[in-house]
Amino acid sequence: MNAMERFFEIAQQTLAHVRATQWDALATVAGWLGEALARDGWLYVFGTGHSHLVAEEIFYRAGGLAHAVPMLDPRIMLHENAIEATYTEREAGFAAKLIAQYPVVAGDVLIVVSNSGRNAVPIEMALAGRERGLRVAAILNRAQSDAWPSRHPSGKKLADVAEVVLDNCGPNGDAWLQLPGMPGAIGSTSSMIGLLMIQLIQVQAVEHALARGVAPEMYISSNTSGDDHNDRLLQKYKSRIRHL
Repeated sequence: MNAMERFFEIAQQTLAHVRATQWDALATVAGWLGEALARDGWLYVFGTGHSHLVAEEIFYRAGGLAHAVPMLDPRIMLHENAIEATYTEREAGFAAKLIAQYPVVAGDVLIVVSNSGRNAVPIEMALAGRERGLRVAAILNRAQSDAWPSRHPSGKKLADVAEVVLDNCGPNGDAWLQLPGMPGAIGSTSSMIGLLMIQLIQVQAVEHALARGVAPEMYISSNTSGDDHNDRLLQKYKSRIRHL
């Protein structure tokens, strides 16, 4: 097999492993979110570095929930200063300032995404969420998290402070494919698995909410017939969601 075929097979195997090992945990988090949506609650998702892609996946998109908000700050993303972001995500105290910018309340759901689960900001975000009464889940890479020490002063890792841990089933170091002549593995699966997990949680949560007699507000593609529908939601929530 060539590299493309091999990586496709790796991706399929990783997906199968997620299905075999993470389904109950995913269902638990979906249950939390379904309960939250049924009583007008909210979903928040946070990640640093490439993990912020999972946070953006939930936000303002076709088929997505209106009550879904990413926690974003350019200093821990990659589009302005990637080098600085690598070090900022290790900075104690950053998460408390960020979560204060969002109107979270007890019973909301927070999903913190960090492949390594070892840096201070994601760990402190999970702790801050739990202090405020949020249901807190983590999406991380167990193999990598278990292999490396925490960068948080407490010595704890994200897996130690989240209520439920979702393993993206990747390898230590994230990348899978070894090719002769390359100094390290290439081809990472953490983003694709994280994106799938967040979608699985959302669709199951909507089914739970519907079973409780509540149809959660959602966006419809603005490239079909969604403009008028979406505009009503945007006017309703523009003052509440800082990224609109």
